[in-house]
Amino acid sequence: MTSFKLPLLQNREAALETCAYCPKLCRASCPVADVESSETLTPWGKMGLAWYQARGSLELNSSYAATAWGCSSCFACREHCDHRNPVAETLLDARAEAFVRGLEPPRARSVAKAEPKRRERREASLAALADHPAVDPHAKSALLLGCAYSNQEPDLCRAALDVMLRIHGPVRLLSGCCGAVSRAAGDAETAQREERGLLGAAQGAEQVIVLDPGCAGAGRQEGLRAAGALTLIELVAQRLDLLERLNDMPYPTRWHDPCQLGRGLGVYEAPRAVLTRILGEAPEEFARSREEAVCSGAGGLLPVTMPDASGRIAAARIADHEEAGGGAIVTGCASSLRRFRKSGAEALDIVALIARSLAAGDG
Repeated sequence: MTSFKLPLLQNREAALETCAYCPKLCRASCPVADVESSETLTPWGKMGLAWYQARGSLELNSSYAATAWGCSSCFACREHCDHRNPVAETLLDARAEAFVRGLEPPRARSVAKAEPKRRERREASLAALADHPAVDPHAKSALLLGCAYSNQEPDLCRAALDVMLRIHGPVRLLSGCCGAVSRAAGDAETAQREERGLLGAAQGAEQVIVLDPGCAGAGRQEGLRAAGALTLIELVAQRLDLLERLNDMPYPTRWHDPCQLGRGLGVYEAPRAVLTRILGEAPEEFARSREEAVCSGAGGLLPVTMPDASGRIAAARIADHEEAGGGAIVTGCASSLRRFRKSGAEALDIVALIARSLAAGDG
């Protein structure tokens, strides 16, 4: 018989206990704890507070609950854990517990309430793309652009469609949402509804391609990835023969491993293979890359709930970039792209480079 008082965390008891009794070997892996210099915001601290609240040993209030939002969902702590403990996923459940009790941070509440507006913007953005020659409502394959792209990066959405037309053929655009934003805000009920709707919309597609890796369902047993979806980068890596070298690229050009693509989905080689073809040589690397890559500070709603911490994480990453020789940062995540640019870095999206490379081949 469980002693848990918070039902949404009941299935996370083993994960919470593993962290609570741990000697905190992953403490240095958390970018939020690092820039905040806070023991409470280490993975051990956040999980420990969630554990005590779930057991009823600690008062459940907005101050304690807010620590669950001090996480960028970068999965770095998992890589440093001998048990591969699902900290990010557990803290999302802790957010859901706080949300149903009205204890979520005000900024997270504002994000949750804005879901109808996000949906409206997404539908308008997709409607604006309906004239693209790659879009066919009856196509056998489906493409999910993701809210971070469709709502804020229309040029990159068109670039993605240019790529699809060249390497794959027509696609129908999936109009649903993966629920990641609602889930990060703590609104698990809306997130589940959105995810079910998206999975239903994707049914019948012979192939589902996802532009934003965060929409694939990283770290989850449900979602599009579990149903066999590929990221656009993985798809392009299967047709490297179509890519042409671009001779006007800035130097150095350094690849940033997005947390959701790398640690989330385990995709490390595909973007490097694509960039090597485009650059004519392997891209430059950060001192810490692949499984050890450092977060951009853009995930987990951190730019909204903890904007100062998000900015400091990005600044530290850019400082690493400059120390390694500077140049341009290439990423495959719209949120990281905007975070880097807002922090003053020259940042490029790999999809834009792929589209240019394919166009050069057509010429």
